[in-house]
Amino acid sequence: MHPTQSQTFPKILVALSAFYCAVFAFSAIEPSSRAVWIAEIIPAIGILVIIWWVSRHFTFSTLAYVLMFIWLCLHTIGSKYTFAEVPFDWFNQMIGSERNNFDRVAHFSIGLYALPITEYLYKKQLMTKWPAILFGLFAIMSLAAAYEIIEWWYAALAGGDEGIAFLGSQGDIWDAQKDMLCDTLGAITALTLFVMTQRKQA
Repeated sequence: MHPTQSQTFPKILVALSAFYCAVFAFSAIEPSSRAVWIAEIIPAIGILVIIWWVSRHFTFSTLAYVLMFIWLCLHTIGSKYTFAEVPFDWFNQMIGSERNNFDRVAHFSIGLYALPITEYLYKKQLMTKWPAILFGLFAIMSLAAAYEIIEWWYAALAGGDEGIAFLGSQGDIWDAQKDMLCDTLGAITALTLFVMTQRKQA
């Protein structure tokens, strides 16, 4: 007898997905650039599908689900405005920056996926704790580098204002390197949380 959908999928995943649907609908209404929105929303939808697919046979912790949806929501909001134009003045003023740092925060949130990656490998007993932690860290760093290459490729292909909007470097020649650093810092933060939660459970 097959389990019902309500038994298969955790309530936190259903609730977060419902919230994300609202964010998605908001982002789809008159985005700054429809072409940029489509290009940015594709990876978000892809990740959402992967989360649901994996959750068919593996239940992540509540913390892991929350961390994964932070990036989904931030990235989807960025797709509406383009990352350089998201209304984020309160944060920029708080850190004393003239640059819009929404994209940096979004990159940091990508790093949070290191926790669910590590959690999956460890709980499925595919790796012991510390190899799983290192794999989670290096997976995020590799993904960060790959995304910057894809971003460069799309910007060069699209060209003009659309390419610049997608790239979102805001004139910073070290933008790609700083983005990858934010990804890595997010991963380190997430893995620190993983270690702390494992100690509490021990």
